[in-house]
Amino acid sequence: MSTLKPLKIDIVSDVVCPWCYIGKRRIEEALALVPDVPVEVHYRPYFLNPWVPREGISREEYLTTKFGSVEAYKGIAGRVVAAAKEEGLTYRPDLVQRQPNTTDCHRLIHWAQAIGAAAEMKQRLMELYFRDGGDLTDTEVLVQAAADCGLDAEDVRRRLATDEDLALVSGQAQEAADKGVSGVPTYVFAQKYAVSGAQAADLLARAIRQVSAEVNAQAAE
Repeated sequence: MSTLKPLKIDIVSDVVCPWCYIGKRRIEEALALVPDVPVEVHYRPYFLNPWVPREGISREEYLTTKFGSVEAYKGIAGRVVAAAKEEGLTYRPDLVQRQPNTTDCHRLIHWAQAIGAAAEMKQRLMELYFRDGGDLTDTEVLVQAAADCGLDAEDVRRRLATDEDLALVSGQAQEAADKGVSGVPTYVFAQKYAVSGAQAADLLARAIRQVSAEVNAQAAE
């Protein structure tokens, strides 16, 4: 019996992007629909707001800069809150006090990948931000999140204080932008086909099955 070649799926997204939060749940639902297709999932960094300084800014300043006013965002937020709820997720925009720069979050996800916990780390950071209004600019919040996902707290605290993997994370985000990724989440299948936006699980499942079949047909030639 021939074994199928795993389909490589790169998920380009940011932890403070609500549609990425929703999109992560949908791709997981899609994978559950195609249990017979072997996949290899990699989370790739993207900076939704590269202009936000490393120390972050107040949520009010952020919403005013990006949407014109705090009020202007309320209408947009309602739609996203409802979409998140449909996926069994909680988004509480009223709890978010601080808008982070997500460089350190992406470093944590990269480090968690070494122990096979990248998806868990990403989920933890997103829940902290969207559900709990956690301050992702606070080192202690990040260290605790890493510890929750099986990383060594002291090790993470030490590494966050250095420039370790800063260039790598920035380079990967830049690479995605250079390849034309301008909206996230973007799912890249077999480094060849890209699907942009938090698409429905059945549509993603169809794409996974189709590209996997194509990749394996080419491998068999």
